[in-house]
Parts: sequence; C-alpha cells; structure tokens
Amino acid sequence: MSKLSKENKFIDVSDYGRPAAKFCAQLLKETSVTPVQVTFVFGICGLIAVYCILQELYAAAAVFLILKSIIDGIDGELARVKKTPSYTGRYLDSIFDILLNFMFLMAIGYQTNAPVWLIFAAFMAIQLQGTLYNYYYVILRTNKEGGDTTSKITETASPIAFPGESQQMVTILYHTYNVLYILFDKTIYYADPKAASLSTLPNWFMTLVSFYGLGAQLLIMALLLVFNGIAYILPFFICYTAFILVLVTIRRSFLKAD
Repeated sequence: MSKLSKENKFIDVSDYGRPAAKFCAQLLKETSVTPVQVTFVFGICGLIAVYCILQELYAAAAVFLILKSIIDGIDGELARVKKTPSYTGRYLDSIFDILLNFMFLMAIGYQTNAPVWLIFAAFMAIQLQGTLYNYYYVILRTNKEGGDTTSKITETASPIAFPGESQQMVTILYHTYNVLYILFDKTIYYADPKAASLSTLPNWFMTLVSFYGLGAQLLIMALLLVFNGIAYILPFFICYTAFILVLVTIRRSFLKAD
C-alpha cells in the first residue's frame, strides 16, 4: 500500500528502498513482528554504521547506512499492511533518526578532526533539509490525499493514543520529539507558512524536494565514505543547505496557495 495515490506519486529520490520495504512488509504481514520492533532494528543498523565509521570500515558503514534507510521504510509499510497505525512508532522513528544523524556526524567529525562548530553546523543543516522535505510531503499527504494517520503539518499537542498503545508512552514520546524537533519544525514553517494551505504540490517540485529526504542524505553520505570523501561530508551538507532558499523561493513565487 502506497503513501500516495497514483496521480500524486512522484519520483522520490530519497525513497529508493521502498520496493524492498514493501516486499519485506508483505513477508512479515502474517507474523508476530511489530512495526516498532522493526524500528529498533533500523536503530541497531544505525549504531553499527557509527561503529564502522569509528573503526574506519567505511565500505561497511556505507552498507549499514543504506540498510538503515531501507529498514526505515519497512516499519511504516508494515504498519499500513497490518492496519496498525501507531504514534509510538511514528515518534520513535523520528527520535531515532535525529539521534543517529547526530551520531553519524559526530563519528565523521571525530575521524576528520573537525572542530565542534563544523559538526554542529552540519547537524543543523542536515536536519533543516530533512524537515523541509517532511514539511512539504506531509502537506501533500494531508491536503491532497485527504488526511494522514499519524503525521501532522504542525505538532501542537500530544495525540490520543491508538487502541493498543499506552497513552503515557505516546505523551512522553511526543514531548521528546518536540524538544528535539521544535527548532527545525518552526524554522521551516515560518520560512513558508502559506504552503500549509496549499491543496496540492506538483510532482516535479516534490521530486526536487526529495533530494533532501533522509534516504538521499544517507546515500550521499555512503557514497562519500566509499569513495574516500569522508573529509567532504560535513562541509558538503552545510553548503547543500543553500538549496532550501531555492526551493522555498520556487514555492512562494510560482506555486501559490489557494
């Protein structure tokens, strides 16, 4: 089951792992494996990638970065095929992503003797990029597709837990998510607040935005690791952030809200 209807599907550069994720979700559909358990597996893959970077096993690190990206798609697909939406999984997924991103960049910074400010700047950059992608993607799914089960354009309050979930756990994870993401979410929202009222976004624009998706970011990171470009990773993502201004300008100038 796709996140988007056929008419709204676009070439998502960051979603190269979706076919494998769908295949694996179908294999797991009739098992007792839960989406949250899969989320923990991609977290473990991310930690292994960090370890490999610290051990200078860059090819292995690249493999686990890509594997992490693929498994990151399985949990959502499994939740859809099992029809078990979960705020626990939604927030846990995002929390793992931001913590692992920080750890990836810290490990890279350690190996390249980068100053703390450069690591911090790269982390801020990579999170703003990913937040822009998520912002426009959730707008498309919410306004054009008629609603999104667990993701919201703006997170304003702890949601009511789905059946089978602990409300206390959902509330804790929501507040943790808010602490970690509020700066990035607010920055992107205030950069383009009128986008939230758009009825749709064209496929070509979403394809451009998808270069900022986490899957694309990890792919770039993996390629630089494999081709001895680890020293370029931090400055690359800092410079790559300039594309945000281009995308927001395109949206505000040519894709007017209704």
